[in-house]
Amino acid sequence: MTGAAKTFSVVDRIVTYQSQMPVTMAKIAAVLIADPRAPLALSITELAKRAGTSAATVTRFCRLIGYAGFSDLRVGIAEDVGRGGSQAAWIADIGRSFGPDDPPEDIRDALFNTHMLSLQTTAGLIDIPTAVRVAKAIVASRHLDVYGVGGSALTALETEARLYRIGIGVHAWSEIHDGLTSAAILDQHCVAIGISNTGRTEETIQMLAVAKAAGAYTVAITANPTSPLAKLAHDVLIAASPNGYLQPADLSARHCQLFVVDLLYLLIAQLDYDRTTRLLAASGAAVAPRRRPFRRGAFSQSAAGLAVAERPKEPSAL
Repeated sequence: MTGAAKTFSVVDRIVTYQSQMPVTMAKIAAVLIADPRAPLALSITELAKRAGTSAATVTRFCRLIGYAGFSDLRVGIAEDVGRGGSQAAWIADIGRSFGPDDPPEDIRDALFNTHMLSLQTTAGLIDIPTAVRVAKAIVASRHLDVYGVGGSALTALETEARLYRIGIGVHAWSEIHDGLTSAAILDQHCVAIGISNTGRTEETIQMLAVAKAAGAYTVAITANPTSPLAKLAHDVLIAASPNGYLQPADLSARHCQLFVVDLLYLLIAQLDYDRTTRLLAASGAAVAPRRRPFRRGAFSQSAAGLAVAERPKEPSAL
């Protein structure tokens, strides 16, 4: 992992999945956010009792946030303590909402921290072998469908734009009737990707379900690995979205989706380097005549010309 990913703490994981947790798990999350070191002093039974739930629920909670069980959760917390403690205080400091009287500088810093946390969380949770497997399947496919509704539709369109340019036969669908029509004619030589932050968008689930029934290899890009969309797909790529500032229209969620898409784009480009470079060169040459050539000093000259043009004229002599 990179240095950024190494700082990803247990509390970060909890905050990432908190909004998708059932009530019983949310109680455990509340206990650990308030007292991140509690598992170091409590047994699994004692932690369950404090949260008003069961030991089995604690185990499921651990698995939801990426640990095999309670022992691994303890190890993660101990590592956080060894690094100087978890980031709970920092997460609290960046805030989840803004007041009408907040200084602009504070809003800027809070936005920056929220977006950085989202990307850092995604980098820490994404499974590279899964990403490579998805990239290889796309390269070998005869067609790729990408489904997304609402904000995720924009991510789907960006996926189409990036992959089409390097030779992937891809189409993005956000309207369910068109999407279902396309999904139904896929086969085992095709790939279908469903994008949904919550993993509970009904239209996206339906389109991916039809694609899977038709024989396509299916992939979910979502923040919730236990969601209906994730359970439906053959493979899941996590685009984490910590409980942010403008739910449900938090742009940090889309940035995480785009991070995953960009990773796939680069992996696909690596896998078919010759085709990628040839097509990028061709598309670059096609649009080059549409760009104005850059001339050294052009900006300063035009700025000087503008200044002269706007200078008040001297009154004419009588």
